[in-house]
Amino acid sequence: MSDFIVAIGLVFVIEGLMFSAFPAMAKRAMHSVLNTPDYSLRVVGIVSAVVGIVLIWAIRG
Repeated sequence: MSDFIVAIGLVFVIEGLMFSAFPAMAKRAMHSVLNTPDYSLRVVGIVSAVVGIVLIWAIRG
């Protein structure tokens, strides 16, 4: 459970760094997401989840 909380914390750190370092780019990305079809967002979400699982599996063995 502590690994999960650390992972969530890392997500917040990475997002926070992106918003603070590149605020204009973050706004453009959000605008782009609003204009992207739901199907594309679902595909990107599923692919990201699978890549994350594969990475965790590869590192944790």
